[in-house]
Amino acid sequence: MSAVADRTDSHAALDHSVTRACQRIAPTWPLDQFIAVNPYWGYVNQPIDDAAAALGSLSGASLLMPRTFYLDHWKVGHLRREHLQGAIDAAGASCTVDALVASLYETAAPVPRLRLVTDLVDGHRDLQHAMAWCDFVTHQISQHCAAYFDHGQSTWAPDWRAGLYPTWRRQAIGDHGPRLLMGYQDFGQTVNALPDEPMALIVAATQALGVPESGYEAYFTALLLSINGWASWCAYEGWQAGLAQREDERRIVHLLAIRLAWEWVLYQGGQRASIEAQWTASWRGHERLVPLAHAARQHDWLLQQALERAYQEPLCQGLLQADPAPAATPAAQAVFCIDVRSEVFRRALEASSPSIQTLGFAGFFGLPIAYNPLGTALTRPQLPGLLAPARCVTDECDSPASGADIARRREQTLQWRQRWQDFRSQASSTFTFVESMGLLYAGKLLKNSLALEAAPRPVEQSGLSATQLHHLRPRLPALADDADPAEAKARCDMAAAVLGAMSLTEGLARLVLLAGHGSQSANNPHAAGLDCGACGGQTGEVNARVLAALLNDPAVRQGLRARGLVISDDTHFVAGLHNTTTDEVYLYDLDQAPASHAADLAQLQQWLAQAGTRARAERAATLGLGDGIHQAAMLERVIKVRATDWAQVRPEWGLANNAAFIVAPRVRTRCLNLAGRTFLHDYQWRRDPNLSTLELIMTAPMLVTNWINMQYYASTVDNERYGSGNKVLHNVVGGRLGVFEGNGGDLRIGLPLQSLHDGEVLRHTPLRLSVFIEAPLSNIDTIIAKHEIVRHLLDHEWLYLFHIGDEEQTISQYRAGRWQVVAQSPAMAKTA
Repeated sequence: MSAVADRTDSHAALDHSVTRACQRIAPTWPLDQFIAVNPYWGYVNQPIDDAAAALGSLSGASLLMPRTFYLDHWKVGHLRREHLQGAIDAAGASCTVDALVASLYETAAPVPRLRLVTDLVDGHRDLQHAMAWCDFVTHQISQHCAAYFDHGQSTWAPDWRAGLYPTWRRQAIGDHGPRLLMGYQDFGQTVNALPDEPMALIVAATQALGVPESGYEAYFTALLLSINGWASWCAYEGWQAGLAQREDERRIVHLLAIRLAWEWVLYQGGQRASIEAQWTASWRGHERLVPLAHAARQHDWLLQQALERAYQEPLCQGLLQADPAPAATPAAQAVFCIDVRSEVFRRALEASSPSIQTLGFAGFFGLPIAYNPLGTALTRPQLPGLLAPARCVTDECDSPASGADIARRREQTLQWRQRWQDFRSQASSTFTFVESMGLLYAGKLLKNSLALEAAPRPVEQSGLSATQLHHLRPRLPALADDADPAEAKARCDMAAAVLGAMSLTEGLARLVLLAGHGSQSANNPHAAGLDCGACGGQTGEVNARVLAALLNDPAVRQGLRARGLVISDDTHFVAGLHNTTTDEVYLYDLDQAPASHAADLAQLQQWLAQAGTRARAERAATLGLGDGIHQAAMLERVIKVRATDWAQVRPEWGLANNAAFIVAPRVRTRCLNLAGRTFLHDYQWRRDPNLSTLELIMTAPMLVTNWINMQYYASTVDNERYGSGNKVLHNVVGGRLGVFEGNGGDLRIGLPLQSLHDGEVLRHTPLRLSVFIEAPLSNIDTIIAKHEIVRHLLDHEWLYLFHIGDEEQTISQYRAGRWQVVAQSPAMAKTA
């Protein structure tokens, strides 16, 4: 009886370890919805340096830059002794500044890593003349996953209904690659003897390999990290199942079983005698490696923190020099996404006229929607990946007849587009497509080569003329006269919540611009990553237009008025889209604006054009366009050519060099040039008596900005594991799943090198996000105490939190549950 109980306990421990290992893997989104993700999300429940030690020992990953990186900052005077001393004091470290300076000139000790069976077997191979098993296994698993998850690119596929692991096992039995390429003669027979269910395989293989129970979780995590790209894709599928409240197929467990099966078949494939002693010693002493990894990087974490202090200190001083609030109601207000690229344009727009007020808000404008374009079966989310859509919007047309014509034309065009794509993607067309089309395709190639063709339209706009597009407007479904009163109330609730979160409950201008944003580039698999992450990797056009229509709706305004939220009849909301590549802003639905606002709109368009000129001039140097282009019109032309150039690998810098998130009224930052490094979210704490807006900001935008910040951070410090390498070598997998670098290897996640480096220097400095909030300390503390995930991020230093005291004119930093003043205004310092 006790033996049965022991087996039951052992299986329970194994199941728990499998679950824990799978939870360590962060999801990655598909290319057409590519959003930033913190790839360390599964480790935020422990201090960042502990997580780094664990990841280093399990996979060789690094969360820090080489010492030479910090040395370069020291040599130019950006990193100074006071920053080093501050980092030592904050960490309570025992080393001296001189010791830390000396370490800058030394090479960090290597982090010891636990070896998998594939690693140990490779230690006995002649890798100068033979392929490594690590590479072969990764390639074989990756090709299988690419075929299994492909539902859009290949024109044929075998029956995958049995599941990821069973189909791998079935195919591997007949795979001759291990025999012919790697010399494993009995591979098929060995695989045929494996259990046919994933959990059965995991149980049997773990026992056969002699992995101790204490090492289950670490070993399973190491296996998943060795195929992290596809593990991340499986984690995405599980994430989506959770958002949709449907059963997760747990394909990540199947992937773990496949990777573990390779360990087992290699272990018993004639290599056991040569590696058994190393294998047993490795995993029976695995706990010792994490402290060793931690100690090896102790000085490096102090250097990283000192570099972050070098950024934070001048920013703290700048935030204590706020301009007074403007007295008069502005002529126009413009609400932009909190995206760091908006900071440059907002500053440029404010410089065009002192009567403009700009605000920052999450680019999906608080709308929990998905979008279904008229005449298509496509439905895509238009909100952050953390959330699930609660509503679906579609296109409204000016007349039912034209709406039917548009839907029919679009459907027919999409059918022809699919047939054209099928022709291009047939195996027989690989080398004959252009030859088959001859001169019919020559013009297309010439336009692409000379960047003469405009950027391709999104799929949902295919088959429509400019006139037809003009009459299509994304909207919530129209309410009938006998509509459910609850729906009308729900729309008023939505409008009131959005206005409250934007701090736009009073003092509205005659014209309020809701400016979403999107990017423009050609031949770019990661194009969605340059669009609005808050809109699920889409542009913000749909959300801006839907919200503008909602807030202009007389019925909605009447409902808001009954709640005491009065929008003047003179106030009109207009939707726009900021093209972050060209710094143009397009305005939509102007034909629906009242005639009384024609002059206001003309003036706004003039200001926007002036702002675009200023913003392009500021960004030109970072794009390598600063020298020799002195005329604004010429610079505009050059930047527009970059946006349509199929060979351009750096159309814009996206969110590179992001470093801070400021939650405060605009007057706090309006006097500062934040250099496009800061997310800006407007917040008036006096208009938030129940803390609902602050709670939303700290549990949604703050998490999203952490994801963005950590994606850029990880892609910079360890592009091999958490970035996607050289985009010139990218091949799209499965039409939308991700990319390979070259023709194989693991699925690449994160950012390409060209999004971070200009070929000479890094364009992104990897710093943890610094969050500044202007609100009473007690309000912030209440929300920290309420939300565990917020406490994890703060207490474990995945980001920094600062409090801006608007009355006492001080800035305090949160550390280990306490607040410490780190800066005060000159007037306050003099008084003290």
